[in-house]
Amino acid sequence: QAQLVESGGGLVQPGGSLRLSCAASGFTLDYYTIGWFRRAPGKEREGVSCISSSDGSTYYADSVKGRFTISRDNAKNTVYLQMNSLKPEDTAVYYCAARRRPTTVQRMCVMTSRGDYWGQGTQVTVSS
Repeated sequence: QAQLVESGGGLVQPGGSLRLSCAASGFTLDYYTIGWFRRAPGKEREGVSCISSSDGSTYYADSVKGRFTISRDNAKNTVYLQMNSLKPEDTAVYYCAARRRPTTVQRMCVMTSRGDYWGQGTQVTVSS
């Protein structure tokens, strides 16, 4: 019954912005480390950004630093990914994942396989 549902994807022009949402149901996100991952055609899954369950620490892949911002609103049981200055290289299916057992945000994002729950993904296409 635990479920993560991503939303907010779509088609956007280069330089544009999108805000992705990851809403949890069947469990609460308060004590979970959350990560955003993406998979582009022909490429391996990549950790984009992760956020801690406690101290608010964050991790960003080098390719998105300065452009993407991860945040969480535990009252709404939702995690967000604000994506600005989008590039065609950002085109991918974006997934969110939640992990209950303690981990660092770096390990969550770099190892890419630490999630207990995964969403089905939302398509982001950056094209003119």
